[in-house]
Amino acid sequence: MTRLLEKDTPFIFSKECVEAFQTLKRRLTEAPIVIAPDWDMPFELMCDASDFAIRAVLGQRQDKHFRLIHYASKTMTEAESNYTTMEKEMLAVVYAFEKFWSYLIMNISIVYTDHSALKYLFAKKDSKARLLRWVLLL
Repeated sequence: MTRLLEKDTPFIFSKECVEAFQTLKRRLTEAPIVIAPDWDMPFELMCDASDFAIRAVLGQRQDKHFRLIHYASKTMTEAESNYTTMEKEMLAVVYAFEKFWSYLIMNISIVYTDHSALKYLFAKKDSKARLLRWVLLL
């Protein structure tokens, strides 16, 4: 069905599209979308940032499948939108920890982000004060 979103593609809702829609509808109505946390399992946090917003998803693995517990997003302020890509990604992680603090405190947490430079922050000695505060928070 995503092919229908492409530019200059005629909108033809084929049998394949109907089947894909029915599958999506069935999966959204059958499986639990949001689950209650299992306090004995580690939490997984997935964070991301764009040029104008940050978002985070909190969940846990059950039977090797990621299950959603909570999600959050916010639009960046004008000042935040001027951050570097690394700072925006770190802002998303900090936002997620602040938002989901009650879940994460005293529990094992795994953080996923698509910006590998964040690992560098924990070893760097001459970071900006804002980044150092964020590292200490985490």
